[in-house]
Amino acid sequence: MTKVALVTGGAQGIGQAIARRLADDGFAVAVADRNLEAAKQTAFDLTTAGKSAVAIEVDVADKDSVFQAVQKTYNAFGGFDVIVNNAGVGPTTPIETITPEQFDQVYHINVAGVIWGIQAAVEQFRKKKRVGKEIVGKIINATSQAGVVGNPNLLLYSGTKFAVRGITQVAARDLAKEGITVTAFAPGIVKTPMMYDIAHRVGQNAGKDDEWGMQTFAKDIALEKLSEPEDVAAAVSFLAGTDSNYITGQTLIVDGGMQFH
Repeated sequence: MTKVALVTGGAQGIGQAIARRLADDGFAVAVADRNLEAAKQTAFDLTTAGKSAVAIEVDVADKDSVFQAVQKTYNAFGGFDVIVNNAGVGPTTPIETITPEQFDQVYHINVAGVIWGIQAAVEQFRKKKRVGKEIVGKIINATSQAGVVGNPNLLLYSGTKFAVRGITQVAARDLAKEGITVTAFAPGIVKTPMMYDIAHRVGQNAGKDDEWGMQTFAKDIALEKLSEPEDVAAAVSFLAGTDSNYITGQTLIVDGGMQFH
């Protein structure tokens, strides 16, 4: 039976690359995004290529919206096997500029969105009949290299991504006995609109150009090149597939060797 995956933030950047890779791997994919038109375009591209895909509108900061997206995915494909809690925002936040409103927005999207995704996925996984010690579902969360080592000017973003790593570990322990694995992936400096915006703002805050802003983050990459979204998607493909069935609670760092653990 075809396995089913939902990818939040699946309409652009890393999320889009993940949706495409999982479709290539044989998954039926729900492209879930706040931008429904962009999600529809990604899903259309996949179906035109002979893949199984649907577009679903979701606001990950809204618990009901996330639960509805997961239910719609199940309804569309008749199953549910993997959720990739990928959606997130990455504002540049010099310490003195952070406001309560900004804190609430970033933490609701980046942290609460992951929690709602975990809850909604578990609700579906628990409907399955488990045989022996088999894996019945996989939860894959997006953290970041900035959630492993704090990055300059990213106090809110880094804080949320450290939180996701902790949430991943706790959920992995709590859900292991039910045959549910919980892992995370930590991208480094990826060529996406969000990363270019961060670099622009960091450079701007320092009175420098965009290239200077990007090098603030990229200068320590051992492989001496920025990541493509497809590099991250390949790691998520591994976490979503059967080859990673004996892995849970771990964060897979995909940063070209910015740091070693």
